[in-house]
Amino acid sequence: MSESKELVLVTLPAAADLEAAFISDDYITNLIADIRQKASSVVGDVNTVKGRGVYISMASTVRRTKTVIDDAGKALVAEMKKRPALVDASRKKVRDELDALAVEIRRPATEWEAEQERIKAEELARIKAEEERVKFEADYEVGLLMNEAFDRDQADKKAEAERQRIAHEEELKRQAAEQARREAEENAARERVEAARREAELKLKAENAERDRIAAVQKAEDEKKAAAELAEREKQEAIAAEKRKAQEAAEKARREEEEKEAARLAEEKRIAEETAARAADVEHRRTINASAVQALIDQGIPEDWAKACVIAIARGKVPATTIKY
Repeated sequence: MSESKELVLVTLPAAADLEAAFISDDYITNLIADIRQKASSVVGDVNTVKGRGVYISMASTVRRTKTVIDDAGKALVAEMKKRPALVDASRKKVRDELDALAVEIRRPATEWEAEQERIKAEELARIKAEEERVKFEADYEVGLLMNEAFDRDQADKKAEAERQRIAHEEELKRQAAEQARREAEENAARERVEAARREAELKLKAENAERDRIAAVQKAEDEKKAAAELAEREKQEAIAAEKRKAQEAAEKARREEEEKEAARLAEEKRIAEETAARAADVEHRRTINASAVQALIDQGIPEDWAKACVIAIARGKVPATTIKY
């Protein structure tokens, strides 16, 4: 498989060794342990945005690593699923082609066997005719021994019988040869028809096998494409989810910082306003107290006594007397 350009925590074996790796429980266990060790090594300050980002980034890297491993496994499974259909198609093609080849290679022997059947039929017809001839001659000789008086008549009959025997023998030979010829032609015709039927059947089987093979290859390609598209969608969804989480975390951190800053400014404003109010009140009281001291001085009271009176009144030391601020 091609190595992902994204940052991940592992490097998978080459394509030739990938299947052995995926079916090895020890390899997978060690792979997970290695990822866990690398992922657990991060350290960040959760009280800062940057520190929390360390953990968020490593979690994203773990998920990307998961996607890379899972994609490799899916691609491997899709490739493995194509193998049985391709092997079956090859087996079927070999069976059909070699059956046809066997018929073609045996044809000379098949034709020879048909010829031998024809020769055998002719030989059987000849033997039968010879047996009938011998029997006929034997019967004829017996007749001669039984009645000498019929020699001349028997000679004529013998000649006629010989002629008939020869004609009969020739007819039997002709019939046997004709029968053998017909049987040979029928056998050859049947063999041609059967060979043509087998050839057509093998051709049809080969065409079906080729269609099945093409369909299997197409199906495997479609499954591979669908798996790749699904993996890409899952990958993009995972990336989008990580981006959303990161954006949400950043937005939350920004809001928290803004809330803290607003609270700090509000507190500073409150303190400043309270300080200003206190200062204004002090100044207001000082002005009124100074006016009261001056009024007493204007009434002929010495300045020190006037100040002491105003201070006593402001502190509530003089009953029934107050200063209105």
